[in-house]
Order: sequence, then C-alpha cells, then structure tokens
Amino acid sequence: MPRAVHDPLTKKERQAMDLLHALGSATAADLQARMPGDPNYSAVRALLTVLVNKGLVTVAPREGSRAYVYAPREPAHKARKGALNRLMTTFFGGSPAELVANLLDPAERKISGDEIKRLQKLIDEHKSRKGA
Repeated sequence: MPRAVHDPLTKKERQAMDLLHALGSATAADLQARMPGDPNYSAVRALLTVLVNKGLVTVAPREGSRAYVYAPREPAHKARKGALNRLMTTFFGGSPAELVANLLDPAERKISGDEIKRLQKLIDEHKSRKGA
C-alpha cells in the first residue's frame, strides 16, 4: 500500500488556502468574513503571514488602499491534483479505481446519467491515449 501523503498545513492554514483558491485573491478582511469560527482580524493576518513565509501565498499592496491582497502562489488546478492525491492515498490505498467505485456506490452518492456518460467518455479517452 502506498505511503500516506499528509497535508503539511494545519486545519486553519488549509481553510485559508481553500478560500484563496476559491476567491482567486483576497484581503485579510475578506478571509476573516468567510472563515469558520469567527477568527479575529489579527489571527487571520498572522495566518496569512505564515502562508507567505511558507512560500504558498503572495502578497501585494492594493492600489489606492492600505490593504494588502493575498493570492495563492500555486494555481487551483495544481492544488486540486495534490488534494486529490492526498485523498486517494489516505482513503483509497492509492487506487483510482477504489475512489471511483466509492463515487459510483449508489448507497453513497447519486450520480446522474449525464455524469456517468461523461465519466465513461473520459475513461474511453484515457484508454485510447494509453493504447489499451
């Protein structure tokens, strides 16, 4: 079984990063308003400073304002792949088939006919690229 890939971020850091990816960029006040648990402004600023120091977030002054704008250094699609890999490794033994089987389990989740067709199309395209 593959070694578990753990998220190197704390829960609060992950929440902030998820929000930044969803928003594209944000001020500390923007994040404060959206973060669970009603953190105070100073705590959000400190959290963002940690993320900047870890090299995960960029910061720039907002034009015409005293506020700073924070943005994820890594694009959302790359972060999404990393998160999916952590999920697959942690809960599905690194197996894409186990992950998809869980998604298709009717007791767990309802998938529309259109979604099933899209999945089948993606599988067929993958097979044709691999020569399978």
